Amino acid sequence: MARPPMALGTWGEIRVHVSHVNVRGRPDRFRAVAGYRDFDGKTRQVERYDRTKAGAVNRLRIALKERSTLGRRGELTAAHRFGDAAAMWLAKIEAMAAEDRRSPGTVETYRRVFERHVKPALEELRLAEVLTPVVDRFIATVKEDVGAPTARTCKTIVSGVMGLAVRYGAVTTNPVREVERVEGLPKKEPRSLTEEERVAWVVQLAGDEDAVRKDLPDLTAFMLATGARIGETLAVLWSEVDLERETVEITSTVIRVKGVGLLRKRTKSRAGQRVLPLPSWAVAMLRRRFVENPRLDEPVFPDDRGGFRDRSNVQRDLREARGTKDLAWVTSHSFRKTTATILDEAGLSSRLVADQLGHARPSMTQDVYLGRKQVSQRAAAALEAALGTPEEQNHG
Repeated sequence: MARPPMALGTWGEIRVHVSHVNVRGRPDRFRAVAGYRDFDGKTRQVERYDRTKAGAVNRLRIALKERSTLGRRGELTAAHRFGDAAAMWLAKIEAMAAEDRRSPGTVETYRRVFERHVKPALEELRLAEVLTPVVDRFIATVKEDVGAPTARTCKTIVSGVMGLAVRYGAVTTNPVREVERVEGLPKKEPRSLTEEERVAWVVQLAGDEDAVRKDLPDLTAFMLATGARIGETLAVLWSEVDLERETVEITSTVIRVKGVGLLRKRTKSRAGQRVLPLPSWAVAMLRRRFVENPRLDEPVFPDDRGGFRDRSNVQRDLREARGTKDLAWVTSHSFRKTTATILDEAGLSSRLVADQLGHARPSMTQDVYLGRKQVSQRAAAALEAALGTPEEQNHG
């Protein structure tokens, strides 16, 4: 059986020969030679000379290492540190964010988690040393010390870095593939506002001067009318509201990026970009607001200066407005869950509910082959029936 070829960029045994003998019959020049497998797959002979045997060997080793380094320029080898590969991977993620293929918020999260948790534990390891047991222990430690969500993010980062190493040929397999799944605490059952709780919420906000001043009644009404996420709600511009057709186009979300500030960016998936029909009570509310602020380039729910609101601040305002009694469990996501529940109870298919909420699933076939930019008018009708009385909504 033929011997397997050497790996690319490596060399075989170094042999030394006498290349010259002086007049006294003593060797005074040596030739060191080795077979080197180049990056085109061909094995070539590389040689170096020196007056001593050790000198010839050292010169040849230096030449072979330089040749290997030049051949691998811009690539990764098993001898590279994990930190080197991580820097390359993070740079690629940042480039994807610049092309609007990743969220700036995702990049910030990866950077923060890498610096706090991944870098101290793995940075100095060579890629060949980042084995499944090493990663498994690291992820388990993070889960125990910090929590399952952070452990899952760490696992994603390490998997991305090692996946890059596989693509560069530095390692043959991604060690994260066999790492134990990170299981968190059982998720709480989704909870939506009942009809009585929806009425109580409207009444509670209407009687709270601070909540009214912070524009929470209209904002939460819009979220109930659309099922939009809080970031999507805060990103809606008046130019995306069609009061004649009674629709709103959801295209973007508002995020905060460290060192940059608030950014309005496209939703992270095509499914998130959607046109939603509005129930009549929501149209009436928007007509009233448009008269007060008719600038098409401004957000529908601006801050005091007409700019975008920070969703963290809005979530804090909601926590303060909900009080500590019966509605103390309500979050910004509760309105989205409530909309989904209303549509489901009205008999809309899971596909129509997913379209309303901007979810890509439930079916890949439906995602690929069905047009979903305009949601069925039945969604608006269901919301009209559930939330449409002026007394409940407290809108004039």
